[in-house]
Order: sequence, then C-alpha cells, then structure tokens
Amino acid sequence: MTQAFDRAWTRITALLPARADLAEMGRAPRRDLLAGLTVAIVALPLALGFGVSSGLGAEAGLATAVVAGALAAVFGGSNLQVSGPTGAMTVVLVPIVAEHGTSGVLTVGLMAGLMLVALAALRAGTYMQYVPAPVVEGFTLGIACVIGLQQVPNALGVAKPEGDRVLVVTWRAVEEFARHPNWTAVGLAAAVAVVMLVGARRRPALPFSIIAVVAATIVAQVAGLDSAVPIGALPSGLPAPSFGFLDMSVLGSLLAPAVAVAALAALESLLSASVADGMTVGQKHDPDRELFGQGLANIAAPLFGGVPATGAIARTAVNVRTGAGSRLAALTHAAILAVIVFAAAPLVSRIPLAALAGVLLATAIRMVEVGSLRAMARATRSDALILVLTAVATLALDLVYAVIIGLVVAGALALRAVAKQASLDQVPLRRGDHSAEEHELLAEHIVAYRIDGPLFFAAAHRFLLELTDVADVRVVILRMSRVSTMDATGALVLKDAVQKLQRRGIAVMTSGIRPGQRQVLDSVGALDLLRREGREYATTPEAIQGARDHLELAGLLPVVPTPKAHPDTPAASEERAR
Repeated sequence: MTQAFDRAWTRITALLPARADLAEMGRAPRRDLLAGLTVAIVALPLALGFGVSSGLGAEAGLATAVVAGALAAVFGGSNLQVSGPTGAMTVVLVPIVAEHGTSGVLTVGLMAGLMLVALAALRAGTYMQYVPAPVVEGFTLGIACVIGLQQVPNALGVAKPEGDRVLVVTWRAVEEFARHPNWTAVGLAAAVAVVMLVGARRRPALPFSIIAVVAATIVAQVAGLDSAVPIGALPSGLPAPSFGFLDMSVLGSLLAPAVAVAALAALESLLSASVADGMTVGQKHDPDRELFGQGLANIAAPLFGGVPATGAIARTAVNVRTGAGSRLAALTHAAILAVIVFAAAPLVSRIPLAALAGVLLATAIRMVEVGSLRAMARATRSDALILVLTAVATLALDLVYAVIIGLVVAGALALRAVAKQASLDQVPLRRGDHSAEEHELLAEHIVAYRIDGPLFFAAAHRFLLELTDVADVRVVILRMSRVSTMDATGALVLKDAVQKLQRRGIAVMTSGIRPGQRQVLDSVGALDLLRREGREYATTPEAIQGARDHLELAGLLPVVPTPKAHPDTPAASEERAR
C-alpha cells in the first residue's frame, strides 16, 4: 500500500512545476519579456478572430488567450509553448455551437480538460511520436483550407449563412455577396492579408498583423465606412468565474464532442511543442506534463467564458524566433493581453470584422508549407495518398475523423509493406557427411524451407498457401531461426499447415524456434503437435538427421550408422543451424 502511494505521489509531483522552471525564468528576463510583448501583439488579432469564428465572440477568444495562456505556461511541459484559441479548434467548435449553443461549448471544454488530465496521468503523451508525418501534413493542410473558407463571409461583408459544413456556408456566402456586394469589406480583408504576407517576407521581425489591423481600423473610422462592420462592444475585464453554464443532464450528449476536442487539443499541443523543440538547441518538452497543463487550462477557461485552447504553432514559433528561453515569455504574453482586456476594450471593439478575416486568411496561407507538401508527395505513393486523404477528410468531415482515417490508412499500408518482407524460400540441403548417392536420395524425399521476416496476421495466409502447395515429398523441414516476430494468427496458420501436410503423409520437422516464439506456438497447440511426434529440433543439422531417421523407418533409405559429428567452432555451428 505504501509503495503504491509513493508511486502515485511521484507521478503527481512529476506533473507539477519544479524549481528548475523558476530558475530558467530568472536567467534572461529582459529577453523573455520582449519576446512575450511581441507574441502578445501577434496574438491579439488572432485571439479576436478565432473567438469570432468560433461563434462565441471576440471576448471569448481574449478570455481564452489570457486564462488558458497563463495556466498552460505555468503547468505545461514546454518552456516555449504559447497556448490559446486556434484555428484548428475553431473548426471543431463551429458545429458544436450550432447544435448545443454557448453553454454546450463551455461544457465540452471543461470535459475535454478533465480528459486531458486523465491522459497525462495515464502517460499517453509519448504516443504522439507514432503519428506519421503525412498524417500531420495532411491534417495541417486541411485545417488551413477550413480556416480560410471560414473567413469568407466576414471577408465578403455578409452575414454568416446557416449551416455546419464549411463548404456549404462558403457557397451560400458567395451567393449572398453576388446579390449584395460589399466591396469595402473585400478591400479591407485583401489589404490586411497582402500587408501581412508581403511584409512577413521582407521584414519578418515586424508584427505586420497588428500594424495592418490598426491601419484598417483607422481607415474605417476616418473614412466613415459604415459597411465595415466592427467587432462590437467588449466587456472591460474578465467575467467572474462561474459554473452557471454546466447542465448535468446534457453531459451524455456532449461526450463525443468532448472526446473530439480533447483529442485535437492533445494532438495540436504536442505537435506544437515538438516544433518548438526542433527550432531550438537544448530544449525538450515533457509530453505528459504538456497534456496536464493543457488539461488545467481547458478546465479553467470555460469558467471565464473562454473556448477550448491548445498549443498554438504560429505563436509558439514567433516566441522562439524572438529569443524566448523560458516560460516567462508565454506568461508575459498572457499578462499583456489581460491589460488590453481591462484597459483597451473600447478601442479593440472598433476593429472591422473584415480586417480580422484578412488576418486569418493570411494565417491560413502561411500554414501551408509548400516544400513539406512537395517532399511528402514525392516520397512514396503511400505517403502521398495518406496526405491527400487526410486533407480531404479534414475538409469534408472533421479533424478527428480525418486523423483517425489517416492513421488507419497509414497503419494498413505499413502492415502491407511489412507483410511483403515475409518470405518462404526453399533452400538446398547441405551434403554434410553423406555420400553423393545418399544425398541424392535425401534431396528426393526431403524439402527444406527457410521462413524469413514476420509471421503474423497480415502475411500468414499467403505463407499457408505457399507451404501447403509443396510437391510430393515425404519430409518438410522448416528453418525458423529467421522469423522476426510471430502472433497468434501466424502460429495458428503454421499449425494448420503442419496438420494439412501430415494428412498428406508428409512429416514436418522444425528447427531454430526462438524462445520468444515458443510461448505463442504453445498457446495454440502448435508446439505440442510437433513435440508429440518428436519433430522439433534446436538446429537444422539435427532436423536433417531426424528426417533421415524417419526415411529409414519408412524403408526409403538404407540403415547406416550415424556418422560422428566433427568438432566445429561455435560460429560454424550457429551458421549451420540457420
């Protein structure tokens, strides 16, 4: 009992902030403060835009950036991660808002946070490394397309049409624009997007997103552009934390959306943390602690009216590029946004929605790494198929289904490739100490096969067809020392093959069965089948001698004294056994 308690306590303390984190924050505070200021400037329009896109409003995006950003910075597993509302999460939230309303989204965020904490306790963070790169690239491409399409109504200056499918909503928005064009909104959105894209190429150190949004807001106010619809009134501060949104009677219906949000939050946060590691030297995130921090962030954000949060790749990249070295930068980013919420809400409320749409359109375009996509497409046909399938599924279905489909297809193609490595090759009998005449007789009645590679469910049945199609001989020797792995299906198929050959009057001898495979064979009765006849041998020479003895008993070979084995080196003996 005491040992179990000690293990549990050790596990809990491993997920909590340590003194080393505080020490890191004190090493270069000026650099971290500057990085946090830069990230806050970049994050402001994104937080506003993603809040609006989610359907909960700009204030929800700001609340998420402040509350979730601060908690994930303190409790997360990365020193450089910046968390908040993201486009990928917005894609999942839009249909939840349409079906369950604002309270449903807040409840889903709370449930997802609890799930993330549970995943951290179960040490599920390390499984992120098993997500194939084509799935991640396809997922990112699909998200970029969905984010861009979501901005079409605001960029065209039309009210968001009804619908939960982004392609349908986009088409209806275009039809509405054709009937009542709003060229002012189009001009503002296009101008902001162009400034961001061109400016980022020429002067990447400058925060062109906030520059473009401020300029668009000033133009709209000075020119009196009534068609440039602003964000609207924002509260001057965060609301008091409350569980008022929680309705216990609907928890069952929200379980599936909560699982989807938790899965996306885990995937995107761990992916973002991995990207941050790759951009630096000497930084390595703790995946389980990252899930724990994101879980706490998502538990707290709904209490203040915020949407579910994840690690944000774009903001994290800005944080790294501007020299951040500790969690102080992400904390500073959250603190500056909090100041803006309390002090500058009236000014922020005048930002045109079309300008925010331009910011998100540019963000979507910058998410697409053409070089990475080209590399994946050229790698193998399987990689290209997985990438395209994941991207299309993201656009047509939703993100979680897209990742599941991508993983299933990637797994199936990987199994197919591994199964192709399994082979059943006929090998000639070594002459050894037998005379030429006797060796010819042995070769007439004995055939030896060497099994290479994995003997498992994806390759076992092909192996069965090849083995049972053996010509008319009296003994089959199976050399199994090169079998890399075996599962229950492979063992059952081997047993079935042995039984079918025995029914044809063919004796089966095996050699070189590895200790790790004996348990699998024994569990399905295959090992007992061979032992009953005394036909399981340690080495191939012993199996050949056993086959010769069998032929002698059948009267197919003359009975001669067994030749004495010559002394040999261990290496040579091992080679003959193979």
